[in-house]
Amino acid sequence: MSRLSLALLAALALAGCDGDDPPPPDPPAVRLTITAPLDASTVQSDTVALAGRVSPARAAVSVLGEPAQVVDGSFSTDVPLEEGANVIDVAATMPGRSAAFAALRVTYDPRVAIPELTGVADEQAADRLTELGLDPSRESVGGLLDELRSGERRVCESDPPAGTLVDPGSDVLLLTAKRC
Repeated sequence: MSRLSLALLAALALAGCDGDDPPPPDPPAVRLTITAPLDASTVQSDTVALAGRVSPARAAVSVLGEPAQVVDGSFSTDVPLEEGANVIDVAATMPGRSAAFAALRVTYDPRVAIPELTGVADEQAADRLTELGLDPSRESVGGLLDELRSGERRVCESDPPAGTLVDPGSDVLLLTAKRC
């Protein structure tokens, strides 16, 4: 081969190889999963326990801008709520990777639903209402003959009725008789 042929071959070989290797692929993005609470949930407490998982396990997690402790890829923290609708922002980051973000809506509604108490013994019904933070009172509706009957008084109805949402501390009247 002549020198010219060798020079052309060398020039072509160098022209095809500019010496740049293709860039390495980007590492996978951080993955974030919220396990509790459910999005669009309603709670009766002024705090909610937020929990989830992150991958890779060494990623940093922040909830409402505050760091959350991550242990083996799991995190949890208590989040204070304002009455009404709340949006909880969660971010997961790791250097060199795309961050992950989530936002969930939690409504804090402190109202209490009046339970169904028809047929429940009056003392037990009053205790259940007290445990819910309500103020029960009882009124006998059975009349004079009801006093002569054997057995314990039971709830005939409540005011407000079962299923009604009321504020904590609300008065609930239990109308009771031995026979409703």
